[in-house]
Amino acid sequence: MRTSIIKQPGARSLTIASVREVPGIAALAVPIIVGMMATTLMGVIDTILIAPLGTQALAATGITTSVLIIFYSALHGLMSVIHVRMAQANGAGENVAVSAAVRTGFVVALVAGGLGMLLMLAAFPLLRILGQPDRVMEVLWPYWVAKSGMLVPFTLLAVLTGLFNATGRPWTATSVAMLGALVHLPVSYGLIHGGPGWQGLGLLGAGIGSVVASLIALVTAWTYWRRSATMAPFRRRASVSRSEVRRGLAEGLPVSLSFSGEASAYALAGLMLGLFGPTALAANQVVHSIAAILYMVPLGMTVAVSIRVGQTVGAKQPARLRPIGIGATGAVVAWMVCVVVVLLLTRETIAGALTDDADVFVLAVALFLATAFMQLADGLQSTAMGALRGMLDVRVPTLITIGVYWLIALPTAYVSGFVFDFGPGGVWLGYGIGIFIAAFTLQARFWHKTAPANIPSAL
Repeated sequence: MRTSIIKQPGARSLTIASVREVPGIAALAVPIIVGMMATTLMGVIDTILIAPLGTQALAATGITTSVLIIFYSALHGLMSVIHVRMAQANGAGENVAVSAAVRTGFVVALVAGGLGMLLMLAAFPLLRILGQPDRVMEVLWPYWVAKSGMLVPFTLLAVLTGLFNATGRPWTATSVAMLGALVHLPVSYGLIHGGPGWQGLGLLGAGIGSVVASLIALVTAWTYWRRSATMAPFRRRASVSRSEVRRGLAEGLPVSLSFSGEASAYALAGLMLGLFGPTALAANQVVHSIAAILYMVPLGMTVAVSIRVGQTVGAKQPARLRPIGIGATGAVVAWMVCVVVVLLLTRETIAGALTDDADVFVLAVALFLATAFMQLADGLQSTAMGALRGMLDVRVPTLITIGVYWLIALPTAYVSGFVFDFGPGGVWLGYGIGIFIAAFTLQARFWHKTAPANIPSAL
């Protein structure tokens, strides 16, 4: 398509087009968000079930969560390019190409998930170097091992949920995620606290329960893909070549680096709280368990936008690119403003429901203020990143996110928390400043990439 026939719409027509895109984006985003919330609910369940074991166990959960998010993000970023390939092939009506992407995705998932598990196990000794409390480290290892084992089924399941989303079946992916959460509650409770004649496994039981729930969700999704008549067009025979696997890894690596770079910075900011002691780690886990659920809205919108943009690129409809990005950004910002208000009004109630430790409660209430500040920036950043990913524009956004998070967000977090002595809340406030800078830079990148003169390069 030549630039001479692509016209820039006026402000009024662009606004109308953006509003018209919102229902379609929402139809895809809502089930994705619900599914992600169901998955994240496992973390809340863990927090609730582990809290009676004491502050040390809750702090151990917080450390594991902070590090695990690095691996989840890296693997999710790697597989997201496979999802975009599925969406582009589906938008072009090429079912065989969708099937090939699925099978390639399984190979990539096995390699990446297995490597992620080994790296997480190998990373455990680094926690002592980073100054984590000895009392927490004493109870952490078994839970750490179990949680690292989740990475393989997590990555394999991402292939199938990506397929369901890319082919217009997001509620199927949601149902699988909800099943995992429903199984997780009773299984983890029994393994943690035991029953008549058995005192349970404590913190280790929470980790094993998570693995069991993930495996059940994976088997369910696999069975649906292999047996459902509606999935028949997407399980056709398709060869998986080494070149396609290498291509999937090469294309996904920049996104994986971007996601893991962001998540690593976030995790390191969380680990900074360990320097304030177990109470700060426990309070951060209380706040994170709620913030992680709320963040599923912008993250789910990221997935939905990347798929919608990918389908649009596959269908050769360049005029819809900006309206999709603008409509998604407007919807996310509206949501995040509501989230901020709710957090400010209910933070004491939420903290009181998740901990009965007075010191943890007081600090958690304060941390909710900083979390509210970060929510809006997360929304702006996530939609821009999703839109760029849908266009397979990944290298420059990777440099932007890694550069901003490590050169601005983390130093600002440290200065705010320790140099200016604002404490744990200061760490997250300083970190939030970096997120805002990344968000506006990525939004500017998307606006530039969807200018009429640049659109053909994305198709």
